[in-house]
Formats: sequence, C-alpha cells, structure tokens
Amino acid sequence: MKILVIGSGGREHALAWKLKDSPQTEKLYAIPGNPGMAAIAECVQQISPTDNAAVVAFAKENGIDLVVVGPEAPLAGGLVDALAAEGIKAFGPAKLAAEIEGSKAFSKDLMKKYGIPTAKYEVFSDAAAARAYVKAEGAPIVVKADGLAAGKGVVVAMTEEEALAAVDEIMEGEAFGAAGSRVVIEEFMAGEEVSILAFTDGKTIRAMIPSQDHKRAYDGDKGPNTGGMGAYAPAPVAPPALVEEVTRTVLEPTIRAMEKEGRLYKGCLYAGLMVTADGAKVVEFNCRFGDPETEVVLPLLKGDLVEIMLACVDGNLADVEILWSTGAAVTVVLAA
Repeated sequence: MKILVIGSGGREHALAWKLKDSPQTEKLYAIPGNPGMAAIAECVQQISPTDNAAVVAFAKENGIDLVVVGPEAPLAGGLVDALAAEGIKAFGPAKLAAEIEGSKAFSKDLMKKYGIPTAKYEVFSDAAAARAYVKAEGAPIVVKADGLAAGKGVVVAMTEEEALAAVDEIMEGEAFGAAGSRVVIEEFMAGEEVSILAFTDGKTIRAMIPSQDHKRAYDGDKGPNTGGMGAYAPAPVAPPALVEEVTRTVLEPTIRAMEKEGRLYKGCLYAGLMVTADGAKVVEFNCRFGDPETEVVLPLLKGDLVEIMLACVDGNLADVEILWSTGAAVTVVLAA
C-alpha cells in the first residue's frame, strides 16, 4: 500500500515510523513532513496540509491507498470528507465529527447533554459577561478559547486577576484570533491529568495505553501552559481498572452520543482527563493523536498499525486484536 501522512511534527514522525513497520506498507509519503521523517518517507513540502484540493490531487496522482491525518486543522477543515468524496480512504474524523475539538463549547454541551463527566462550565461571547462570571465564581478557574488554538488556548488561572486578564487577552486582545470570539469558563479540577487515546470505527472503541504529558514550559512545573513538553507511558495514575472505567463512562458514551448527533466518529479520539477524588472527568477532547503522547504510545503498540487504521475506516474494529508490550516509553522535548 501507498500511504500518505499529513503533518510535520514529532507526532507525524512517530506515526510514519510505526506505519513503516507494517508489511502492508509499500511506500510512505508525508505532506509536508520534516527533515527527521525524510529517512523513512518522501516529504512533499510544496503542498500545505490544509489545502484540501492539492492534497486530494496528490493522492490521486500518486495512487495513495490510505491517508493518515495528524493535525487538527486539516480535520476541522474537512480533509477526510474531501478524500472520501474521491474514494480515497483516510484515517481521521470527518469535519462534523472533528468539531469535538474544533469547538470547546460544542464538546462541553455534548458532555452535559449525555451525562459524560466533566467540570461545571459556562460559555460566553460577551467579555463583560465573562468577567462578571469570573468575579462571581472566584479563583482558581479555567479560561479556554472556544476554537482551535494549537493546544495553547487554555489559561489555568490561580487568581481572579489572572482569569480577568485571560478573558481580556483572548476575547478583546484576540490572542488566538477568531478562536477566542467565544470562551468557555469552567471550574478548576484538582487532581492529576492523564491522556487516554483510543481507536474507533464509530461503533467499537479501544483505549490505548494511558500516557501523561508535561505541559508547563519551564522546569519545576512553572511557566505558561504549552502543547506538551515531553511525555511518558504508561501513566501509573491510570491503572487498567481506571482505563476500563473511562472506557465505560467516557469513551463509549461519547462515540454513541456523536452517532446520535449525526456525527459518526472514526479515527483516534483523545480524551484529556483529570483524575479527581470523584473519579476521572474530561478536561477536553481532541479529534486526533496527541502530540507528544503519540511518541510514547505507538512504540508500545504490538502488531500492525495499518491493519488497525483500515479497520477503523472500514468499520470492523471489533474483529481486530490490539496488543501492547510491557515496559515503558519516554519522549523528551528540546525547545529553543
């Protein structure tokens, strides 16, 4: 099979590395890829991952059998839909399903409607009303840009002043552009965070090994929140019993809810969770593999990633056995 990976980060390198392992993989391409990936995939840097027409044209011209979409922006932009319209298989959710990450307000409303455990919240499109809510609730409190902000549109404010500044910066300072025209303000959850990624074909959902990323920019858990400064797996905070609980209370209800809403979800569902005194609650959903979590989860996957991805696309994940190796994996991020 000829396989095309969309994206340019460490996540995409990990995906390409694992896909290369499959006996089904004949040739790998990456759009745009990166210099590290060039050893295992042909990188096509002149095409933008968010240019649906150009990606589809490339896939058709090169006889691509499977497209694996790494980042959220092409998913939210309907790349999977554009490929499917041309009969090209793609791993990842369609545009309507990708809204689970594309809009935090949609995601929170879905959880409220279907009883999926998450923090108390309100949604605001008016900055004055958002500020009034912060003052009424007090701190600590969490302020999130509604739209896509590359994993950085969240402020965990430990003081009221920080929260008010976050509202001003996101809504009026347009720190994240249109993504911040609405904000979700939610209660602060005390506990330990864990990431559980899962394969799904829209009916069956299979959790991967739990991982934990390090979010703060500086040593000693200080500095601003980032998209992830390293990760390790498995995470002891999520033993097998907790993963089973999360599958039952979060993952399965979420894919059933998405199907009921007419948004059949296929691909990788990422649940960012807080393990609180009252059990695991959803911090956020992402519509794709996590970065950097993918770099520690996939090395522990036994077997054929291509087979698993095709089962997700074709709707027969229930027939595929997914095995994990014992041991652990760590990724370290070097940042300028």
